[in-house]
Amino acid sequence: MANVWTHGTWTVKPNSEDAFVEAWLALVREARGELAPPEPPTLLRDRDRPNVFVSFGPWPDVAAVERFRSSDVFRDAQARMRDLLEAFEPRTLDEVSHG
Repeated sequence: MANVWTHGTWTVKPNSEDAFVEAWLALVREARGELAPPEPPTLLRDRDRPNVFVSFGPWPDVAAVERFRSSDVFRDAQARMRDLLEAFEPRTLDEVSHG
């Protein structure tokens, strides 16, 4: 079965970029173990729009993504980030090709 990937576009309120990065990294640390994907996720920052971030990472299956997104860890992190964000657009993607 092909990997499932998550992708998120995070639009951060002006002057909240550093706080957002700290909160995102805290989420990654808190999710380690049974909730985390086998490979750590990646966070990228848009050069032209420095308040826009993109995160992505592979998951073994959609059930793992659903467990993570319904977990207290994810809900608590979203609550902490709420005041830092203008928008968050999560996506779940199926891998079609790799290589």
